[in-house]
Amino acid sequence: MTTGPAGPDADVQAVKFSRLARRGVLLGLSLAQVGVVGAGALLLVVSLYLGGRTLLYCAPALATLAALAWVRIAGTPVISWVPVAGRFVQRVATGQNVFHHRLSSPRPYGTLALPGDAASLRLWTDADAGGAMIHDPHARTLTAIVTVTHPAFTLLDPAEQQRRVTAWGRVLATGCRSGRVAALQVCERTLPDSGKGLTEWWAAHGSRSNSWVTRTYAELIDRAGPAGERHASTVSVSIDLRVCARAIRAAGGRMRGAAAVLTQEMESLCAALRAADLAPSAVLTPGDLALILRSAYDPVVAAALDRRGGAGLDLATAGPVSAAEEWGHTRSDSAFHCVLWISEWPRSAVYPSFLAPLIQTSGVRRTITVLFTPLRADAAARDIRKKKTEYLADAAQRAKLGQIEGAAQHAEYADVLQQEADLTAGHGVLRATGLICVSAPDLIELEQAVAAIEQAAIQASCETRRLWGQQAKAFAAAALPLCRPT
Repeated sequence: MTTGPAGPDADVQAVKFSRLARRGVLLGLSLAQVGVVGAGALLLVVSLYLGGRTLLYCAPALATLAALAWVRIAGTPVISWVPVAGRFVQRVATGQNVFHHRLSSPRPYGTLALPGDAASLRLWTDADAGGAMIHDPHARTLTAIVTVTHPAFTLLDPAEQQRRVTAWGRVLATGCRSGRVAALQVCERTLPDSGKGLTEWWAAHGSRSNSWVTRTYAELIDRAGPAGERHASTVSVSIDLRVCARAIRAAGGRMRGAAAVLTQEMESLCAALRAADLAPSAVLTPGDLALILRSAYDPVVAAALDRRGGAGLDLATAGPVSAAEEWGHTRSDSAFHCVLWISEWPRSAVYPSFLAPLIQTSGVRRTITVLFTPLRADAAARDIRKKKTEYLADAAQRAKLGQIEGAAQHAEYADVLQQEADLTAGHGVLRATGLICVSAPDLIELEQAVAAIEQAAIQASCETRRLWGQQAKAFAAAALPLCRPT
């Protein structure tokens, strides 16, 4: 992402995102496409060599290979859909797309009652602060979450907006400097307003008389349901235990040492957040995390749990009672969910508030997640050199065949050169993945909500695509603040 000149009447600088690289192994073809084309060419040569009716017999196979390589569905070659569809069919055939909570079987202490790949997650509670840390034994990561409160960005004056954007850049830079952070997740979700704030205000400032007016008003507040929606933001940090092995041993080893290292990273992150005028909370406790997970899987009870404090705070029961994955959506307890991937960030220069149409969409229950993956300087330099070599080799091959370089190739190469310049200047490199999880009580409302979000994304100059055949894993990455991989 690069910055541009400020607007004519504002101090806010415009920003420009790098394009999604679409280079292939050979002439824009992916490795799978090259393999299919090679197999088709080999089959064609063999059939021509054998002669007779062999070419006629091989024609269906040749047509199939050509369709796999060249025909596109939703902008993706058919061959790229084969592994996605294959894994989905395997999950359906083995019953792994359906989850039912075993009520009669108690779960081991410290485990999370979550479906799918998230079932392997383990809870570690910090003995000093009582914060909840999530351990992934397969990915070898440890994650902590904090909630963040902040004023409305769009209501600030331009100079203050630019100052906060610069400070937020320093927050992201903290994840690149230490080399310990595996991922940083920013999650912004809408929740039904339970009226808890009004109830707490009445309890603190309401009249104590026993008059008819007082009783009537107290009953009205007590019975009032959700009257609107509110926004909640969380920031999650995940450290790589393999990279932090030396620091973990120095801190005492095992999970206690890992928790100490993660606490240090969280303290650095919270200090950077405060410098950006953001107010982070302490690391979420197991009860707070259980409330977030329960609200994600069962949105209907979110307002009731928030209003009746103390309920739903057990991680052993925070997961869904039942969940099922379909080709284009998932269902858990009281809601249907659909996950969209932000496949293209704005290609032209935009101002930092470009996501306002998405964030301010009203009447839609949704969660916007941006997962940042920091790259170490040496790994980022190798990746940039590889991209430059691939581009130059691809350009030379096109020149030999007489093909003309398009504007898209030149733009991608310019992005690579800009990334190299930024890395040389000392800036960090992060890979950003944007996901939007949309929830609704039934399929009709879900499709309407998805259409509304897609239109809002267009207004935000973003391109979204539904993640067909991988909704369950995408839901865990988009709706849960656990730094899950996509």
